[in-house]
Amino acid sequence: MILAIDVGNTNTVLGLMPQHGGAPAASWRLSSHRERTADEWRGLLDPILGPHIADGIIGGVIIGSVVPAVTGPLITLCEQWLGLSPLIVSSALDLGITLGQKQPQEVGADRIANAVAAWDRAGGACVVIDLGTATKIEAIDDSGCFRGGIIAPGLGVSRDALATRAARLFAVDLTAPAAVIGRDTMSAVQSGVVLGHTRMVEGLVADVLAELGGGAPIFLTGGHAAAIQGTLRLDTDVIPDLTLLGLRLLYRRNARG
Repeated sequence: MILAIDVGNTNTVLGLMPQHGGAPAASWRLSSHRERTADEWRGLLDPILGPHIADGIIGGVIIGSVVPAVTGPLITLCEQWLGLSPLIVSSALDLGITLGQKQPQEVGADRIANAVAAWDRAGGACVVIDLGTATKIEAIDDSGCFRGGIIAPGLGVSRDALATRAARLFAVDLTAPAAVIGRDTMSAVQSGVVLGHTRMVEGLVADVLAELGGGAPIFLTGGHAAAIQGTLRLDTDVIPDLTLLGLRLLYRRNARG
């Protein structure tokens, strides 16, 4: 098994990935606490990973992180607890795709992993919608070039900012209301945040497809994907584990020994 670790700004997702394909054998979601030490990470992970480590089934580790403060303790954890030096995702790896951005070294590990997994699945031009702390829309063209994309405040960030800055408003559940016209404050906020976000995504994806020059498969992933999935007026392939699948592909292309 490969232990794939996706460190996001809000959550860290770990997946036990069969090396030669298939869905994660198991996965876990923890908070990305920036002050957590390697020993604290071990205390959290020992109950869930300990049995797998004892069985000796973890043969490699890959970390895709957008939080440097978390990356260091996780590297220490892997080296001291697992006896494995993790592969760290960056633009310097053999990606199997090209990066078309002006500053490829600045592209986040999660964006790289998503683009790699989407290209592998589509075999051609495709679009990724990733709804996490930030909402990201990524464009991969027919040549396998990850051209770039769009980064916007995520659903949770938008909701929390509104509740913080408006004295009479409050945080609501991130679910779509029954009707676009809210009949009370809660449904009005849900309409603005959830449905408004959904329509933004639809419009941006339409513009991305126009720039790519035609139709292309659209992959939907991320922790907030379920919030807009039912109201999104796009034909999407929902892949909750897209980032983990991309991390496994990157490990297989780059691991030595």
